Amino acid sequence: MELKKRGDLTLNGLGSANGGQFHHVKINGTGTVNTDIDCTEFECHGSGSVNGNVTSHKVKISGNGKVKGTIETGLMTVEGTAKIGENLFAKTVEVSGKAVIGGRLKAEEIKVKGMLVVKEDCEAELFKAESHFSIGGLLNADHIEVSLFGECKVKEIGGQKIFIKQKAALLGLFKSFLPTQLEVDLIEGDEIEVENTKAAVIRGNHVTIGPKCQIGLVEYKEELTIDKKATVKEYRKV
Repeated sequence: MELKKRGDLTLNGLGSANGGQFHHVKINGTGTVNTDIDCTEFECHGSGSVNGNVTSHKVKISGNGKVKGTIETGLMTVEGTAKIGENLFAKTVEVSGKAVIGGRLKAEEIKVKGMLVVKEDCEAELFKAESHFSIGGLLNADHIEVSLFGECKVKEIGGQKIFIKQKAALLGLFKSFLPTQLEVDLIEGDEIEVENTKAAVIRGNHVTIGPKCQIGLVEYKEELTIDKKATVKEYRKV
């Protein structure tokens, strides 16, 4: 269907509609779309559900949005709460609210300042987070930059440059109220700098182990620095 022939779909209040091809889809109330949606822009400002997949140039969820299937989009913005039953494929993902993804997340850029939960793998060129997050599989990105803000868990991390830092603001008043630590089985990359991290194994060329780290084994090729406030059970040059 040509774009010029597409209409808009707007749900205000309590209502439901079938999916299809549209220009703009907007859910302002408690609305349900029963099948797949193919549109230019998708917005959910209320409590909306899609019982299928969403394909759109832009997706914005500022309310409470649920998509049963997979979202494919250029830009995904989450300011409220988004629950995706299967996968999220996007060029850019920006989360300032809460996003829960039941499958995989794949994007070029992922920026998180809220809460991110990915049940399976997470893949990007840039992963930047100042947040609480949980990733059930592999976090793989060329550049990973994390400011710990709450407890974070990942199965494995892989990338070229990996920087895990303690958020500076947490050194003050909120220190005793918010547990902040990254728990991970394996970190593997070229340049690695970690703080407040609990890891079984870290492998890299240039590795810096900062304060409050608990590391089982570090394998490095070029350079290793260990802070006095870190615990490393074993390390070796390979």
